[in-house]
Amino acid sequence: MTAPAPRGEQLCGVITGAASGIGRACVDLFLARGARIDAWDRSADALKSLESLGAGAGAAIATRVVDVTDPESVTSASHAVHEQWGRVDFVVNCAGAFLVGPLSEVPADSVRGLFDVNVLGTTLVTQALLPGLTASRGSIVNVASAVALKATPSNSHYAASKAAVAHLTRCWALELGPQGVRVNCVAPGPTATPIYRAAGMTVEQEDALLRERASTIPLRRIGDPVDTARWITTLALEDNWTTGAVVPIDGGMSL
Repeated sequence: MTAPAPRGEQLCGVITGAASGIGRACVDLFLARGARIDAWDRSADALKSLESLGAGAGAAIATRVVDVTDPESVTSASHAVHEQWGRVDFVVNCAGAFLVGPLSEVPADSVRGLFDVNVLGTTLVTQALLPGLTASRGSIVNVASAVALKATPSNSHYAASKAAVAHLTRCWALELGPQGVRVNCVAPGPTATPIYRAAGMTVEQEDALLRERASTIPLRRIGDPVDTARWITTLALEDNWTTGAVVPIDGGMSL
């Protein structure tokens, strides 16, 4: 269980990729449950929409422009978190990149950039905040993907990067469990977020991909960011026994 916050204080944590998609849905739910949030994103413009959140809920939010692939950016932001809040109870590694295309056409730079965000970024953020998480006996929630659990012919490198995130979760759970730190992972199915457009897909390509995926999912729909955010919030704030889990939140896709 996360250590109780000092009297009069609230649980505090970091959410990366916080300005859009699943990360933004997490911000809303964490604030609604009274947490203090340090919202990290690489887009300063997107973060502006978060600056006034939480005032009416008795919570608070700070926003920081952070490139999770840059060690100096991450280290500087982690120091600012401790200076502002004095503790770290949870980290949600939601920042991610997407890549689609056949093996014969995928550029090397695109593969390198994909792993930099999804694998290296998750590692750098967790490393930087680990002392605070250890002190609070806190919680880490990583975001993988349903394609980390089920092979795909169309975006193999994205699937591989998310499979790495899922296995890092299991390994870190073993490593950090004796220190009281829980590490879990969610594996969302196709979800309506800006990640596809950020990867360079056109509106038509995105729509076609999501329609095709929805047609194969038992529940016959794509996900909403809040579908995943609900599980992330529970794993980070409420559950105190689960660690090393990779939870498919995918309408049955991984079946």
